[in-house]
Amino acid sequence: MTTIRREVLTLPAAPLGPDNPLPPLRPLDEAHRIDERDRAGLPRDMARQVGYEPLRSLLPAPVRDGYGRVREPREFDALVIENDRLRATVLPALGGRVTSLFHKPTDRELLYVNPVLQPANFALNGAWFSGGIEWNIGATGHTTLSCSPVHAARVPAPDGGEMLRLWEWERLRDLPFQVDLWLPRDSDFLHVGVRVRNPHERPVPTYWWSNIAVPEDRRVLAPADEAWLFGYERRLRRVPVPTYDGADRTYPRNSAYAADWFYEVPDGRRRWIAALDEHGHGLVQTSTDVLRGRKLFVWGTGPGGRRWQEWLTEPGTGGYCEIQAGLARTQLEHVKLEAESEVSWLEAYGPLEADPEGEWHTVLRGAEDRLEAVLPRTGVDAAYEAWRPHADAEPGERLATGSGWGALEVLRAGWKLPGTPFEEATLGDEQRPWLHLLHAGSLPEPDPGAPPGGTLVARPWRDMLETTAATPVAEYHLGVAQWHEGDRAQAVRSWERGLKNAAARWPLLRCLAVADQEDGHHERAADRYAEAFDDLCARVRDGAEGSPCASGTSGVSGGGEAGAREALPGSGGETSWTAATAALGGEAIGALLAVGRTADARAVWERLAPSVRARGRFRLAEAALLAAEGRRAEARAVFDEGFEVADLREGDEIIGRLWARLADEPLPARHDFRMRPDGD
Repeated sequence: MTTIRREVLTLPAAPLGPDNPLPPLRPLDEAHRIDERDRAGLPRDMARQVGYEPLRSLLPAPVRDGYGRVREPREFDALVIENDRLRATVLPALGGRVTSLFHKPTDRELLYVNPVLQPANFALNGAWFSGGIEWNIGATGHTTLSCSPVHAARVPAPDGGEMLRLWEWERLRDLPFQVDLWLPRDSDFLHVGVRVRNPHERPVPTYWWSNIAVPEDRRVLAPADEAWLFGYERRLRRVPVPTYDGADRTYPRNSAYAADWFYEVPDGRRRWIAALDEHGHGLVQTSTDVLRGRKLFVWGTGPGGRRWQEWLTEPGTGGYCEIQAGLARTQLEHVKLEAESEVSWLEAYGPLEADPEGEWHTVLRGAEDRLEAVLPRTGVDAAYEAWRPHADAEPGERLATGSGWGALEVLRAGWKLPGTPFEEATLGDEQRPWLHLLHAGSLPEPDPGAPPGGTLVARPWRDMLETTAATPVAEYHLGVAQWHEGDRAQAVRSWERGLKNAAARWPLLRCLAVADQEDGHHERAADRYAEAFDDLCARVRDGAEGSPCASGTSGVSGGGEAGAREALPGSGGETSWTAATAALGGEAIGALLAVGRTADARAVWERLAPSVRARGRFRLAEAALLAAEGRRAEARAVFDEGFEVADLREGDEIIGRLWARLADEPLPARHDFRMRPDGD
């Protein structure tokens, strides 16, 4: 019989740390955007979906950049679903990631299992980790839920056994979703039923890709003769499969640079993708036809790709690639989900044995025949139909708790969502101010002992903010919501009104500084950043042990009076204030350097706490400061001493650009994260 049980998984892990408290008014640099020159040649439906509702910002999700690179053993609650053939291990606190899929009869792990948990800056909002099967929903890229908890519970399965249900509220698009995992009796295949619902009275852009990490010493098979190739030079082109530019690219190690290969699976063809080793053993994923796309991602054999592989795990672990399945042809697209509708499908994951070597079509026929023998296409369709009546089944025993955002939205709108209850008991501190706005019509005064919390930006919440009392905190949140909706001039007016009577000025000043940068007013932005940083430091214990700000001012705005400084409310407050000063200080340094005000940038850097200045991101900023001051030898010495920028963004070349200003020799391997050919 299939069982579901709790376990504790211990991994060397870097702590996630606090979220960035500054509202993400601009999206992180997202790699999944194409050069405009390539749009003209796209199929009509693909061109339409590439241009459909791209993400304007990460709001209301926070940026997660508080993690580091020091790993220590840490325990994670795991849920294990198992029958006599397969064992799947799920981490509900980390997006419901399936970290292991073990096939008992052959004693083989079917996935790439990362032996560590090392966050890195790959998710839409920052923190992400590699390995296993990941459920990506929201917008083009890795989900904001990569390192966030989801709800989990036992649910009756179609065969009378048990299913493991995972569900959450995706905040970028305001959509509830669920993932049901079960193992039919004596089955070699993990069945996964997925449903995304749109409860709104308007269409919503939708995105889904199931991301499967497998060892890279494989041949990847998918039923296609062509693929859409997309690299980090952001060019999209249609290329032949399997051979392109003189090499068989279905072997991941035959690519020099990181790239996505989106397979053009013909209409009517069974949807599947497999990764097989030299002996013909490996993993296959198949689905009902709604999950249209299939993809291979490779890191490449170049120094940058190898460095990223090491960065995400530990040396000697072995490389991996990703095989994926999604709602559209490519990850550059969003699909329209009509008002008050839903989309659902079934996926299956299990072992496959087939000959991977030989002529492409012969290999595909052999693998497809073998897949049909062990899991017929009609069997997948039948499993989907059997699951659908169970998708609304109310969860039984709760096994994990996610966020309270879904409960807040259900309270606001009165939605009924059978199968995915978002209960009031899950509401927490983050939702409390918004619950007060919903019930009392006003926002409570913010806690003076902590930075402001996150902002809700959906139109119903903006409407409430527009009709509540125009306090500084309400004007702050209203401006963020207006900015998100594209009403930037009105956002600036809201922030300026809030600034007149604000006790804490720095959150509003920082928002106005971002607006200035976007409008090209870089000197004024630098002034506001410096003033904001002075105001923030005036709200903590200036110069006290453990304070996130050292003594002094930036020398621009004059700083705050000592009498206005407030004591920090213990270690929790210190953590949130440290996150605030690091985030704001980093932005301020960049803004001041951009206009040539190196002395002011240096003053901000020196006011950061020593523990913040020791971080890799700020060691890099120190090198940039030294270079701007003409102290090239000292800047070079920072590189020689070594540093690691824990939150280096996927595709970011900032380290290489600074190195090129300081040295004539090649970029040291430990700093080489380049994911594209030189000159592209």
